[in-house]
Amino acid sequence: MAHFYLVDDLTDASVGSAVVVEGQEARHAVTVSRVRVGESLALGDGRGTSVRGEVVEATDSRLTVVAAEVTRVERPGTRLVLVQALAKGDRDELAVQAATELGVDEVVPWSAARSVSRWEGAKVAKGTARWRSITREATKQAIRPWAPVVSELSTTKQVAARAADDTALVLVLEPSAVRALSDVVVEGGGGAPASVLVVVGPEGGISPSELELLESAGAVPVRLGDAVLRTSTAGPAALAVLSVRLGRW
Repeated sequence: MAHFYLVDDLTDASVGSAVVVEGQEARHAVTVSRVRVGESLALGDGRGTSVRGEVVEATDSRLTVVAAEVTRVERPGTRLVLVQALAKGDRDELAVQAATELGVDEVVPWSAARSVSRWEGAKVAKGTARWRSITREATKQAIRPWAPVVSELSTTKQVAARAADDTALVLVLEPSAVRALSDVVVEGGGGAPASVLVVVGPEGGISPSELELLESAGAVPVRLGDAVLRTSTAGPAALAVLSVRLGRW
């Protein structure tokens, strides 16, 4: 597998230019991945630009790559957003990791009514930082040109406010929904919404009052087949379907 590391900015990168990697990324490359001078390496800034080139310097604190190829990828026309309810254990983190590898553009931590896990006080910053770390590592694993954004913790009312946005299509995954995800019209190209949000509840599901609030704001309840998927599985499964429908895959 090709080595891929993230750096702060590649806006000015061009063929023949030297790109310097420092700090933790450089230490990981040299001490863990054993990257050495003469090897080929890929770098990205998580904002659409990536560089491939030869390593000309490799120390414990600094890595220098001379760019042989510079690639710039446009952001997808329709943003895919995962609104993931906080869940016990590592189930929410597994969903975030898989969603990142599958191409999600934004992840929204959601404090749902039935969430057993709670981010309160200092846990809010700690939990957000943890999810951002997960998306960063998953971006590197998948060699993605665009890294997803992890938004601040949201309440149900804040999620409903996004459903009221005319440019967004909000899909609430609900096993009892009459409408299947495959029945939802999501056009690729100019007819597609600016963003598609997939709302996933916690282990106990989304409460009736939350469903009512989201639906009244314009969200559409949908089901994924006849099976009831775990909170760690449902979001990534829906994102895979939508990626095909939007022509991203």
